[in-house]
Parts: sequence; structure tokens; C-alpha cells
Amino acid sequence: MELFISQTSLPADKTYVSDKMREFNWRHFPDSLKGRYQEVQLFLKNADGVNYGGLTGEICWNWLEVHYLFVDEACRKTGYGSLLIAEAESLARSKGCDFIKLDTLSFQALDFYLKHGFEVYGTLPNAGGFSHYYLKKDL
Repeated sequence: MELFISQTSLPADKTYVSDKMREFNWRHFPDSLKGRYQEVQLFLKNADGVNYGGLTGEICWNWLEVHYLFVDEACRKTGYGSLLIAEAESLARSKGCDFIKLDTLSFQALDFYLKHGFEVYGTLPNAGGFSHYYLKKDL
């Protein structure tokens, strides 16, 4: 059989790869962690439902991985980012997570995460001219 690499994809192509990866992983994880998956979506909205930011990620096995945390520039330095992190931590604890992991670039929010108890466990220099930090917080 001859195969080739394609950059053209259908939605089913991505689903195939992610489903097969999960299937492989499930064979190696303890039964107590299997099936522990939940998308996390927390949003900052006003009374009219206008979105001013949020936090998205996923609970997978025994951790919460934050993919994005964003607060509209006009709302920064008012505590809303801290509220989002606190809510995410509370959710993670209630779901039996042992830690939270995330990443940030040096021009983004490293100091914010350090202030909230995250620790750097890895750094990649020269990520577009910046440093790319990987952080973890034990719960």
C-alpha cells in the first residue's frame, strides 16, 4: 500500500485522528480515569449578554488544560482574569483534577499566572522572537 501526505482535510479526517489517539491512550490509562473528559467554557458577559472575555479548555483524565484565557483590554486589571482562574480552579477541584496546565508567551500573562500560584516547568526560547512558557499549578 502506498500512502501520501495531504494538507486537504474533511471534518472526518480530524475526528479520525483524535478518536484513534484517544482510543490508544485509553488502553494505557487506569480505569478510574477513563471517560473523564469535559470541555470547559467560562465567559465574562454583561447583563445584555455581550462577551468581554473568557476561559476555554478541557478537563482530561486528572487535569484541566487551559487553552485560552482572554479579558477585553478595557476590562483588564479589574480582577476579572483572577475570577476566571478561580472559577476554573474550583471546577477542576470539583471534578477531581490534580493540577491545571497552560502555556503563555512572554508578551502575554506570565506574571499574572505566577501571581496565581502557577510554576514554570518548561520554556522554549525564540518562539517568534519571544519565550514560550509552560506552566502548572497543583490543586
